[in-house]
Amino acid sequence: SALETDNNGNRLVLEVAQHLGENTVRTIAMDSTDGLTRGQPVRDTGAQISVPVGPKTLGRIMNVIGEPIDERGPVGAEQTAPIHAKAPEFIEQSTEAAILVTGIKVIDLLAPYARGGKIGLFGGAGVGKTVLIQELINNIAKGHGGVSVFAGVGERTREGNDLYHEFLDAGVIAKDADGNPTPDGSKVALVFGQMNEPPGARARVALSGLTMAEYFRDQEGQDVLFFVDNIFRFTQAGSEVSALLGRIPSAVGYQPTLATDMGQLQERIT
Repeated sequence: SALETDNNGNRLVLEVAQHLGENTVRTIAMDSTDGLTRGQPVRDTGAQISVPVGPKTLGRIMNVIGEPIDERGPVGAEQTAPIHAKAPEFIEQSTEAAILVTGIKVIDLLAPYARGGKIGLFGGAGVGKTVLIQELINNIAKGHGGVSVFAGVGERTREGNDLYHEFLDAGVIAKDADGNPTPDGSKVALVFGQMNEPPGARARVALSGLTMAEYFRDQEGQDVLFFVDNIFRFTQAGSEVSALLGRIPSAVGYQPTLATDMGQLQERIT
C-alpha cells in the first residue's frame, strides 16, 4: 500500500515494502527524501499507488505517480488505476499468429514483429535504439491509428526531452490552434523515471507506464505499442532497492527476487 507525506510543500509517496512491527514499516520512496525529518506525520492512503489512465494521458509527460511534469497543468483524467495488477488469464489471450506491420522495410522483411508479442532491441550506446523506437511510434500512429506508451526507465533526461520535441515536430503529439500540445489527436503517452531519480521511482515507472497501456488494450480494445527504454535499468533499480532493504544478493549482485520482479512485469505485457 502507499503512504503519503509532505516534503517541503511537495507530495512524497512511499510504498510499503516491509512490516517491521505493529506500527513500523520500511518503505520505498518515489521521490527524493531530502528534507524529511524524524517524527513527521505520514498518511496511509489504504490503497496502492494509482496513476491516471485514459485518453487524457496522451500527449502528456508524467512521473512514476502519474503527476504531470510538462508544466501544462493537471492531467484531468477521469479514471485512475493501481500500478500492480494481475496478468491476463490464458483464456483471455489470443492464440492467433499475426504480424505487426511496422512500415520499416528491413524489420518487416527480415525480422517481423508478432502482434501481441515482445521484442528486445539490443545494441551498444549510441547505435540508434531510441531512434528506432521513435520511428516505430510514428509509423504505428500514422499507419494504424494506434496509440503508444513510452516508459523512460533510468535513461538520460536529455533523451526524454529530445523524444518529446521530435514527437511534437512529427505530429505524434498534436497541437491546438495556438500551437500548444493537446491530448486531442495525440497518439503517445510518456512516463519518465530518469537516471537522476531515486531507485524506488526507477523500479516502479515501468509498471506505471504498463498500467496506462493496459487501459487502452482492455477498455478501448486498441492496438498498443508499449516501450520500455531501458529494461535493464528496471533490473538495476530493483537491485538497488533490494540492497537498501537489506536482502542477501544472489548471483552477480542481483536481487534474490529478480525472476519474480521480471516475471510479474513481462507477464502483463501481452
